[in-house]
Amino acid sequence: MTTASERAKAASPRSLSGLLPFLRPYRGRIAAAILFLILAAITTLAFPTALRKLIDGGLASSPIVAGGATTAVANGNRLLALRDHFLALFGVGVALGVFSALRFYTVTWLGERVTADLRSAVYRHVVRQSPAFFETNATGEVLSRLTTDTTLVQQVVGSSLSMGLRNGVMGIGAMVMLIVTNPYVMTQVLGILLLVVAPAMVFGRRVRKLSRASQDRVADSSAIAAEVLNAIPVVQSYTQEDREAERFAVSTEHAFDTARKRTRVRSMLVAFIISATFGALLWGLYQGTQAVIAGKVSAGHLGETIVYVLLLVSSVAVLSEVYGDLLRAAGASERLMELLAAVSPVADPAAPRALPPTRAGSSVELRHVQFHYPSRPAHAALSDYSLRVRPGETVALVGPSGAGKSTVFQLLLRFYDTGAGSVLVDDVDVRTTSLEALRSRIGIVPQDSTVFSADAMENIRYGRPDATDDEVVAAARAAFADEFIRRLPEGYKTFLGERGVRLSGGQRQRIAIARAMLKNPPLLLLDEATSALDAESERMVQAALEAAMADRTTLVIAHRLATVQKADRIVVMEQGRIVEEGNHRELMQRDGLYAKLARMQFHLDPLAPSAEAAEPEEAA
Repeated sequence: MTTASERAKAASPRSLSGLLPFLRPYRGRIAAAILFLILAAITTLAFPTALRKLIDGGLASSPIVAGGATTAVANGNRLLALRDHFLALFGVGVALGVFSALRFYTVTWLGERVTADLRSAVYRHVVRQSPAFFETNATGEVLSRLTTDTTLVQQVVGSSLSMGLRNGVMGIGAMVMLIVTNPYVMTQVLGILLLVVAPAMVFGRRVRKLSRASQDRVADSSAIAAEVLNAIPVVQSYTQEDREAERFAVSTEHAFDTARKRTRVRSMLVAFIISATFGALLWGLYQGTQAVIAGKVSAGHLGETIVYVLLLVSSVAVLSEVYGDLLRAAGASERLMELLAAVSPVADPAAPRALPPTRAGSSVELRHVQFHYPSRPAHAALSDYSLRVRPGETVALVGPSGAGKSTVFQLLLRFYDTGAGSVLVDDVDVRTTSLEALRSRIGIVPQDSTVFSADAMENIRYGRPDATDDEVVAAARAAFADEFIRRLPEGYKTFLGERGVRLSGGQRQRIAIARAMLKNPPLLLLDEATSALDAESERMVQAALEAAMADRTTLVIAHRLATVQKADRIVVMEQGRIVEEGNHRELMQRDGLYAKLARMQFHLDPLAPSAEAAEPEEAA
């Protein structure tokens, strides 16, 4: 992705063309908005002409005086004409109000609708990206694009663009009317406008740079807050509240300082534009009064000219402001289009193969797999790795941290594709079947259990959204989660908080186990599934897991070797390779890496003759 500075340099209003696919479905609404916009602008341009007729036809002629019958009739006609002119002006005002309201509603609706569609499209695209995408893109950056950038786009589509078009139409209309009614004044106004626009453009560029800098500083503060609030127990346990508060205060102060500079420059710009506009109006008024005194134009003509000058100058001022908003939104649009253009290296094949039906669990095979994580291309996570798991077999993957155990799970779920070799589930290469078909066949209980911001019932039902309440409760009982769930304030309807903060680590893990049991897949992946449980809970959940393993294939990752002693086979891994394979007793007799790990965990005497026969349950 491009850097922020590159985007700032490249941003132009043309970048907004990426929004066309989102605008195209609402062509009718856009046409209506443009119609109402033009009608509102035309109505505004009609006001000076109506004002001129009022002044010349009702006010500037001979005054109303007292007198005879003839004079009374004349005065009556004058009052009727005056009333008609005021009614015409009122009609112009009503029309302007109605057309402006219709324009506002239609344009605001478009802004909200397009922003919602854009936000949904980006989110839908992002959640389908492989984990490789999130290795190089921070989650906070993606969230910023979904919120801040889409808000900028909404501001432009729902407000700034409409204002720009409206003021563009009014500015052109005012210029045409000035040329028709008073070409001499128009020549002078154009000269003054050039003197106004040139410095305004310089000021505007400065304001835009400071606006981008201000947004960056605010983003820095938000990043600090998000990081600290997600780790509040650690911050408080190390009594770093004051330090973190000070760090946030310093970042906020930097944001304020940048915003102050932006506000100062923008205030100078506003002062300059208002002063220059007022000067242009006074100059036009002075020239007009001289022409009225000389009898060259009427008083109504003078009023009409001044209003058109005001409309022209104010339109130019608004357009310069809108241009800045367009540039900011162009940068935001580019960032959003980058997300939409991101292509996941893991995708469904053009003609996916169907997975065969299975009854006693799925078979798994990895053939000569070579794999490097995209963020660590120099380090092989798996090297010439081959493993065959029969249907219904329970295989444990053990070894030191970084041996590649979790990588095997990631490849089975096809979060990544292998660099060489192949991964097969039920004798079908995972790259040739659809992701939905593959992953619907696999259940996983991760080490770091995820609990969503929902109630307990919905968190378990996440494993199978169409499950009934009774099926959810049955899965909870099987995972020994039913008892603690019923003790919650509202039982299964209790909101569990963000990331399950209202639960203990062991409770969160049992929720995840119940979720996997509810899914009832033929292939079960357990990644340290009991690591957060106390001894009593672990025995209960271990029994539940053993029941869940029946009639299905199970792969277990475990650092606590006492939990895998009953596995049909134990595969010992080190540095991305298989170094040993067998059951617990066989591996202890070989006195290799597994025996070394077991002695460290079970505190066995390496010189004791019966060390290999020790029972891990008792030692644990």
